[in-house]
Amino acid sequence: MSQNSPRLNLPFLQPSQAQKHVTHNEALRQLDIVTQLTVISTNATIPPAAPDQGEIHALGNAPTGEWSGQAGSLAVWLDNAWHFVSPRAGWRAWDESAGQMLVWDGSAWIDPPIATQNLDGVGIATGYDSTNRLSVRSPATLLSHDGTGHQLKINKASASDTASLLFQSNWTGHAEMGLSGNNGFAIKLSPDGGSWTDALSLNPSTGTASGAAVQASADDTTTGRLMRADFGYGPGNLLGIVSESGGTPTGAVIERGSTSNGEFVRHADGTQICFVSLPATGCTSDDGALFASNVAVWDFPVAFATGVTVAVSGSGGASNRFIAFDAPTETEVGFKVLATANDTTMLIPTAIAVGRWF
Repeated sequence: MSQNSPRLNLPFLQPSQAQKHVTHNEALRQLDIVTQLTVISTNATIPPAAPDQGEIHALGNAPTGEWSGQAGSLAVWLDNAWHFVSPRAGWRAWDESAGQMLVWDGSAWIDPPIATQNLDGVGIATGYDSTNRLSVRSPATLLSHDGTGHQLKINKASASDTASLLFQSNWTGHAEMGLSGNNGFAIKLSPDGGSWTDALSLNPSTGTASGAAVQASADDTTTGRLMRADFGYGPGNLLGIVSESGGTPTGAVIERGSTSNGEFVRHADGTQICFVSLPATGCTSDDGALFASNVAVWDFPVAFATGVTVAVSGSGGASNRFIAFDAPTETEVGFKVLATANDTTMLIPTAIAVGRWF
């Protein structure tokens, strides 16, 4: 039978042993050292000059003086001498100088391990509850990277559930952004936490926007609303093919083009302007029968709308010439260049016609 206990190395009383009180007291002293262990300091290396009876130090890796060669031991001052005890893995000690509990892991005194898996909740400077299982009371919360990027993930069980960020003032919600009841990203606003308006919703399939912050129709000019691309105009659709539906413009604002018969400009409101530089020609004096002979025809580069009155004007090419026009149709107009006297000089007349394309 061993003479000492296997864990704390306490001496056993032996049969027929003399002065059994000595062995018994040694065991009690050993228990007095390690039970409810409190140390003055940890990682100590220099013995104090005037230690108190029962004072205990947890020695570091390179103790000196009377502690030399006792690295990692507990040094106890008893009866004017240092006694040394080797701690075993799992021993706990209260560090008086640091004001904290420490655990011996077999080679060093460390902070006690803390379970971090499947906790009921965590409250940092405040309490948590069954709904808010992580609660933080702080001027700010920092979530940083671990070398590269960082993602904050908010996951929900199904499309009909909610995964969002709620912004409150005095515990009343006023703004929410995220996936609320579907898989489309939305921003909602509330003046009182009771009534909510979908300010902006983004379709997850198309990426297009809707909501109270976006134009509801082409004639919606509500102050502060965002313009929809199909309801407004910009560099991408200011110039192009004009079109209409029931008198409402559906295409570009301005369309410009040309054919062999001249150039034209169409506006979204229906205005159409055609202009041309006609072939060089001489002219004749007014013979009293203006369109009886020598009449030319200008075929418009694009037709005007049926039944529209077309206004035509032009220049004969010089100050002493003028150009006269017959009654125009939606596709053409007859013209003749005149002067006070016959002039065979070949000059270029110009003409312009204004009407509507719808």
